[in-house]
Amino acid sequence: MSMSIWRAGAAALALTGLVNGGQALAAGPCSPSPAHEAFDVQGLKSELMVTALSCGAQDKYNSFVVKFRGKLTNEEHVLNGYFHTTYGRNAQRQHDDYITQLANVQSERGLKSGTAFCQQRLSMFDEVLVLDSAADLSNYAQAKDILQPASYLTCTAPDRPARPAAAASSSRSRAPARHTVRS
Repeated sequence: MSMSIWRAGAAALALTGLVNGGQALAAGPCSPSPAHEAFDVQGLKSELMVTALSCGAQDKYNSFVVKFRGKLTNEEHVLNGYFHTTYGRNAQRQHDDYITQLANVQSERGLKSGTAFCQQRLSMFDEVLVLDSAADLSNYAQAKDILQPASYLTCTAPDRPARPAAAASSSRSRAPARHTVRS
């Protein structure tokens, strides 16, 4: 199997892990996505929206959006960049799917909580509306237990193994090998 096919396979496994919400399977080291902060803020925004709709707190949600409009817009641009880089032509569909799944998992949590949901979540509006800055909002979103539909990691491809000098020189003198890939 050629190295490019191996890398494509590793990338497909990593993507499958991300899409299915499990740990990504990859040979290289993984870390939270560079868009981690944007995912945290989007998760908080969605949680507040679900709370507002479920508990009749639309005015508080609107106040939140007005106060942090710049930060929310900036993080939306970061997410757009993440999805474009990660999914290319499928970026918008994947982004839309993420937003839908996010709202769904958060709504399901609310349904499971029953009448206690509003008692538990309405205080978040009081907490976010006293924050002073966009950085405070990011820190708050990171510290909260916000449910996400998947784990978003960035994994690097493994380093290409070095070929011994003798193998490299002998391969130059032969005709190129033919590889057949069957799917």
